[in-house]
Amino acid sequence: MQKETNHVNNQSLHPLIELTTMRVREFLREREAVFWVFIFPVLMTFALGIAFRNTAPEKTFVAIEADATNPSVSELANVLAHSPDISSSVLTPDEAARALRSGKVAIVIKPSNDSYSLRFDPTRPESRTAKLIVDDALQRARGRTDVFTAGEERIIEPGARYVDFLVPGLIGMNLMGSGLWGLGFTIVIARSRKLLKRFAATPMRRSHYLLSFMLSRLVFLLLEVAAVVVFAWLVFGFTVRGSWLGLSLIVLLGGFTFSGVGLLVAARPTTIEGVSGLMNLIMLPMWLLSGTFFSSERFPQVFQPFIKALPLTALNTLLRSVMNEGAPLWTNWIHVAILLAWLLISFVVALKMFRWQ
Repeated sequence: MQKETNHVNNQSLHPLIELTTMRVREFLREREAVFWVFIFPVLMTFALGIAFRNTAPEKTFVAIEADATNPSVSELANVLAHSPDISSSVLTPDEAARALRSGKVAIVIKPSNDSYSLRFDPTRPESRTAKLIVDDALQRARGRTDVFTAGEERIIEPGARYVDFLVPGLIGMNLMGSGLWGLGFTIVIARSRKLLKRFAATPMRRSHYLLSFMLSRLVFLLLEVAAVVVFAWLVFGFTVRGSWLGLSLIVLLGGFTFSGVGLLVAARPTTIEGVSGLMNLIMLPMWLLSGTFFSSERFPQVFQPFIKALPLTALNTLLRSVMNEGAPLWTNWIHVAILLAWLLISFVVALKMFRWQ
């Protein structure tokens, strides 16, 4: 009697609930997937946060070209040794040339009687900065004084640190990666094993099968974001300045959007190699262009309309607007509209062109 009751209860569950529950169980059984979704973003945050932490500027490395017949070399080295911004070394002409060519030093100084000449690469920003620092130190050693002294107001804001820029970008990248890889591989593997063909023979609706992948993402979306945010808060003092409700809505929208894109990518391929190539083709441009690790404004203006239309660009912009600036969600409605467009179009097209075998 108990078995019959359980059987009736199972039959009363909606097929979409059954499919979604199955997706969640499949994910939890894959230890590799749990690592890439929850642990890898935390490790990335730690590594990049440490590498690009806010510290005092490093000293500028310069080389003094040695000349045994020139007594001003030691005098010049003594002047530069008193500068807090310069680290100098005396090298032979060949050693100085190699050091400049390999990037070990930013500039080479060649003393010449009562003057000196500077050798540097003007296309390297650190060399141009070194020129200003070295010239200022040497000119002051010769008695130059400022006409006037400008006032200074030094501001160190938590929201302006690189780690504050990085965390929203990593969250966006993780939502994209888990949405595409998590759905794409699962569907293509099922297709290659003829499992989709068996599903198609059941009374199950095609839309229920595809929606179950998207709904199963809801269970882990907020957890994977919380893992990164809590870690950044504990280690780097990262804070969310905006509304947590607005942030949650952005995360849900971003997760659904990339789930839809993942379904679209996996709609036709029949092999892992095929879907891997398509995913890399889609993800690599967004990794580079969408402002994950550095601002997308660095790219030429002619590319900006294309870059701003990418879903990861819109998601990263929304995340940084809410998390770093505390802006309300409605002020970025254009980026919300871009994500909604990608979500609706990708899911509808995937539903139309989905191949079961």
